[in-house]
Amino acid sequence: MVSASDAKFVAQSFRENLPVQSLAQQDRKLCFELLECLLQHYPNEVASLGEDLFYAISEAIDGEKDPHCLILTFHIVEILVQIYPEPSGPLASFCGDLFEFLGCYFPIHFTHLKDEDADVRREDLSKALMSAFSSTALFEPFVIPLLLEKLSSSLPLAKVDSLKYLNYCASRYGAERMAKHAETIWVSLKHEISNSLKVPAKSFPGEPLLGLGFEEDEIVTEALILLQKVTMQNDALFLRMIVQDADINNVFNSIATHESYTSIPSLGRQSLHAVGRIFCMVAGTSMASCSRIFERFFPSLMKTLEISLGISSKDCTLKENSLSSRRFNIGALYLCMELIAACRDLIMRTNEHAEKSGTADETCCYMLQSSAPTLITAFCTTLAKSSNNVVDDAEIYFKVKGLQMLVTFPGYFLQIPKPMFENVLKTLMSIILVNFDNPMLWKLALKALVHIGSFVDMHLESEEAQSYTSFVVEKTISLVSQDDFIVPFPLKLEAVSEIGTSSQNHMLKIVQGLEDAIVANLSKTYVHGDSKSAEKTIQLLECYYNKIISWINETGGLEEVLYRFVIRIWNCIERCKESSSQVQDKGLLDATMMATKLAVGSCSEESQNIIIQKAYRALSSGLSIPFKDSMDGNSLVKLENLHLSEQLDMFSPRDELILSLFASVIIGMRPKSHIANAKGILHLFMTALVKGCAPAAQALGSMINKLGTPSNEIAISTSCTLEEAMEIIFRSKLWNISENGVLRESGTGHGSKVGLTELCLGISISELLQIHAITGIAWIGKGLLLIGHERVKDVTKIILDCLMADERVGASVRRTAADAFHILMSDCDVCLNRTFHAKIRPLYKQRFFSTVMPILHSLIVKSDSPLSRPMLFRASAHLISNAPLIVILSEAKKLMKVLLDGLSILSEDILDNDKLYSLLLVLSGILTDKCGEEAVLENAHIIIDCLTRLINYPHMMLVRETAIQCLLAMSGLPRPRIFPLKTQVLQAIFKALDDPKRSVRQEAVRCRHAWTSIA
Repeated sequence: MVSASDAKFVAQSFRENLPVQSLAQQDRKLCFELLECLLQHYPNEVASLGEDLFYAISEAIDGEKDPHCLILTFHIVEILVQIYPEPSGPLASFCGDLFEFLGCYFPIHFTHLKDEDADVRREDLSKALMSAFSSTALFEPFVIPLLLEKLSSSLPLAKVDSLKYLNYCASRYGAERMAKHAETIWVSLKHEISNSLKVPAKSFPGEPLLGLGFEEDEIVTEALILLQKVTMQNDALFLRMIVQDADINNVFNSIATHESYTSIPSLGRQSLHAVGRIFCMVAGTSMASCSRIFERFFPSLMKTLEISLGISSKDCTLKENSLSSRRFNIGALYLCMELIAACRDLIMRTNEHAEKSGTADETCCYMLQSSAPTLITAFCTTLAKSSNNVVDDAEIYFKVKGLQMLVTFPGYFLQIPKPMFENVLKTLMSIILVNFDNPMLWKLALKALVHIGSFVDMHLESEEAQSYTSFVVEKTISLVSQDDFIVPFPLKLEAVSEIGTSSQNHMLKIVQGLEDAIVANLSKTYVHGDSKSAEKTIQLLECYYNKIISWINETGGLEEVLYRFVIRIWNCIERCKESSSQVQDKGLLDATMMATKLAVGSCSEESQNIIIQKAYRALSSGLSIPFKDSMDGNSLVKLENLHLSEQLDMFSPRDELILSLFASVIIGMRPKSHIANAKGILHLFMTALVKGCAPAAQALGSMINKLGTPSNEIAISTSCTLEEAMEIIFRSKLWNISENGVLRESGTGHGSKVGLTELCLGISISELLQIHAITGIAWIGKGLLLIGHERVKDVTKIILDCLMADERVGASVRRTAADAFHILMSDCDVCLNRTFHAKIRPLYKQRFFSTVMPILHSLIVKSDSPLSRPMLFRASAHLISNAPLIVILSEAKKLMKVLLDGLSILSEDILDNDKLYSLLLVLSGILTDKCGEEAVLENAHIIIDCLTRLINYPHMMLVRETAIQCLLAMSGLPRPRIFPLKTQVLQAIFKALDDPKRSVRQEAVRCRHAWTSIA
């Protein structure tokens, strides 16, 4: 432990013997750390040095440039001023000299990073300097003028930092010290807010986030925040300057000269936007500020809008006819809405108990109470007539926004009569029902209804909440059940889903209505055979899983809703077995499956167990093909006396529906959920996948993946371990193949016994069976691959054997085997992902790629078969395009030839355009990464040969565009390597200049310029 006297001696020695700035960086850093330690732990002893301490610190930090040392020096200054807190103490006489060293570092300019400075960011330095600036109010005479001077800089970074520092320092220097700078601050802020806006298009943007739709950069944002801070600090002073400001009053007085948005000049719109944003920020600081701004400007705005204060709601009704054909002055309307928005936000932010104590007596409250009835009536009336009149988008926007705000004030501040509130709801709902041909108005009305719904939900027992339920929620629900064609059905669904998001209570009612509509239309389709209902049902289901389930998952707490939905779907499916109708619609089946999967996946294990039992009963009673019982006798239902399907032909529509939905339940289940008769289900899925049922194959892969979770509980609950499942899949001989090639259930006749593996390898005369078997084995392999199970090697071997089989294997079978690698490596949206609780081991793609790619490469080198070789390249393309780029870059030299050959092969078939584009993106990644440069240089000529051919690829614009971008990237390679190829590239690019797509032509121009400049 260092004694106090020793610490003082060290400090004296530091002053006398250490020429800090003449030392190396590391030594300087040690000196600053020593000084920081002395100031923090021995302040009294160090303070006794008096003036010597200030001289020592000033000399030590003068001219310092190293980022690590600067962080310490700024902190040293911050500690130093805390040792001398007295305003008239020793620090007062040295403040100017001390700040002279600090001020030269503002603003922090730190762009050229050395490797050793990588752990110091510009933000860290700026924050440390800001803390030093604000560490004592004695710095105020030096800091504020400096910051205001830098605010006039042409550098945006200096402006932003000045505004941030002013904001930070203002709160620490106090209102009294900041008051003497108030006028300069106001003039500077007004200038920055007015002149840093980015001018939008001449037409109104439709739905501006702020004001009149001008884009506000960081300078404007920080300026408005600072304005709010200093106004709260010195409200009387800043309010007086604002309301008396000549520029503000000039803009305010000029608004009457322009009726519409389009008639206002660009600079006029910019000034109007700035004034509105200033009003909004200042009025939102306090009730006193709000009342002052209202008192000065609101009556004039109402006069310009030709609305009298003090008028009653009865009088408003009498003037409804005179209002219907009148247009509002857009400038006055905009400023009026900004003031009302600021007042409402202030009220909603304030503490409830503080609000009620006196806000009702404020000037702004009185003025709003006087004008609100007229405004609401005028807006409702004119909006109802807007479809027949030519009205500015801006005027429509502010009317709808005005209605939304006026009816969502707390009742103690602004009480809207019930008939008037209901009239607002009716007006907005009439827009939803009638004005759907005006997209902007329709969307604005819908959003306003959502906001109103969220507000009234806070007061469920209020009259407003009951009115909202009657006029909005129930009316919206009725839209989906009506068969009228007035409102387009997609818009009905958008309205339903958006209104539901206003609150959980409204969503419960909306979901009930959607469920009723879905079940009713499913029954029409599957029970009554009405195929016309299929398209409507698909849209209903897509709305349910895209909007409703997503919202429920985000908000939580409504799991029972999803559980009920799945049960109702299965109740409907159970009724299908009693119907003779056989409707088959793949789009409807896919939508029903996706909704079922997502709903099941969002349920708890307990709910899933009940759903699985329900689905199993429907499966066992409704399926016309048999499956084996569990060997342990624990299955829920003994499947007996079922008629055997002699030949494995296609499913009936009813069988496909039941089995696919059951597969969806299995895909969405959690790993610990209980699967009844797991072994029988495995047999069933294997039979179904041979029949071509893709959901069965995906469900089988999901079962395998979740059985692979290391937990004894799971093995017991499913009555089937992963090892047993593997034996069933790879060893069981489920079928007999007769001499004429007919495949039958095992035990039903004579012939060779075969399993899934034998079917993949072609022990059948049916290519279709082989294709189905390979696809199924690929999904099983994916389930194993995700958990890193060693049996994925067996799956890979089977697929590779199919690729390398002799000429007796057809081209379609080989293509399926090659595409199996896409199933194995790609991310899947319909199964085996985290949404559906799949177990995914980290880096599984990297491991599989590193294992299989060398094998494929070796087979490519050895193969001379015109049948197998293209498919080997196709398989390699799937591996490469789905592997992480970092893995590809590490092996770029080895993979380049395979990648380019893959591009050539995939470009020959129009059906492969998506795969071609994916592989081309990998090449683009190699070309634009420094790690791939060596491989690119070695193969530059064949890369350019490949890319120049792809420039003319007719089937996909993105391929042509990306190929040109790749050529542009290659123009940056060393000149000696690419100059000989310049002519070839320019000739190819010349043709692309006439491409029918504009984006391709633009890329071609850029590419031609880059290659032409290579001299």
